[in-house]
Amino acid sequence: MPIVNRVAELQPDLAAWRRDLHAHPELMYDLDRTSAFVAERLRAFGCDEVVTGLGRTGVVGVIRGRRPAATLRGIGLRADMDALPVEELTGLPYRSTTPGKMHACGHDGHTSMLLGAARYLAETRNFAGEAVVIFQPAEEGGAGAAAMIKDGLMERFAIDQVYGMHNIPGLALGSFAIRPGAMMASMDELRITIEGKGAHAAMPHKGVDSLHAGAQLVTALQSIVSRTIDPLKSAVVSICSFHAGHTTNVIPQTAELLGTIRALDGGVRDLIKQRVREVAAGVAQLTGTRIEADIAEGYPVLVNHDAETDNALRVANEIAGGTQVVADTTPIMGAEDFAYMLQARPGAFIFVGNGDSAGLHHPAYDFNDEAILYGTSYWIRLVETTLAA
Repeated sequence: MPIVNRVAELQPDLAAWRRDLHAHPELMYDLDRTSAFVAERLRAFGCDEVVTGLGRTGVVGVIRGRRPAATLRGIGLRADMDALPVEELTGLPYRSTTPGKMHACGHDGHTSMLLGAARYLAETRNFAGEAVVIFQPAEEGGAGAAAMIKDGLMERFAIDQVYGMHNIPGLALGSFAIRPGAMMASMDELRITIEGKGAHAAMPHKGVDSLHAGAQLVTALQSIVSRTIDPLKSAVVSICSFHAGHTTNVIPQTAELLGTIRALDGGVRDLIKQRVREVAAGVAQLTGTRIEADIAEGYPVLVNHDAETDNALRVANEIAGGTQVVADTTPIMGAEDFAYMLQARPGAFIFVGNGDSAGLHHPAYDFNDEAILYGTSYWIRLVETTLAA
């Protein structure tokens, strides 16, 4: 295909940009260098508009097609830019130059693929309407998508549909995977504080044991999914941290539990939160402790829209060939703040194969530069087919 041939010509530049970004990771909203890197290239490509500072450090580029919009005014294509607080262990020549920070999720690759698509689309403009390239901060826990939406992303740039992409280790290079409906889980953070009464370990009857209450609470919380949720629904309650006490002969007065709640259905999500509070209250009454369960609401369920998923699937089949596209992939319990964009506009999120690499968020992970060819080509054809001239 001509597109693939042209992207192959751009590949050395795109890989070089990706490695530069990899060597200079930035976290959350603190993306001054990364945002400037992106904006500078969008201007050089000849984008009709380049807007910075949306959602604090987000960047948006607008590329107008050869003809005015036919039915859709424009579609948004989103890439995330932020790295993770991980110490890199790859030993690569372009490894992170900043201790404790690393592109361990491939956002450097996502940014480079979308930059490649922007460069091609600005050269050819073989579509009607507007392609809006969205470079988002703070996907890794900061809800950068919600921040950009709050700053008027969808309305200001007349976005009718929005699409996202993420690489997946273990999915073959050149492959894509997608599904309609719920594709990634919601994520809520759980913090439980238990207040008892400290005492000498030899005299437990004179105290109220917060650690004992916490142990019972952990067991009770783990039963919520198995005994409250429909077995045909997917959900997770995980307690990942338990802090109580400091020595061998003191019953601790306080304990703290930290964990996460995941679900693929909004109703299930609400039910779990309700049951967490009820279970905490029950254990408090049983043990004589005071228990507070604080649930910080995080990302919603990522739900792909049917028509836009079909559209994305057609394009993926064109780029990869049908045998390399999974049309009804299994949902995953990880969370992704692109879910906010799919609440604001119809669209679809797709996975692109990263081949045989270390897993996401692993200190030995590296984005596969060969995936650039497929991801960039997907973005280009998605615009040209969705906004057919």
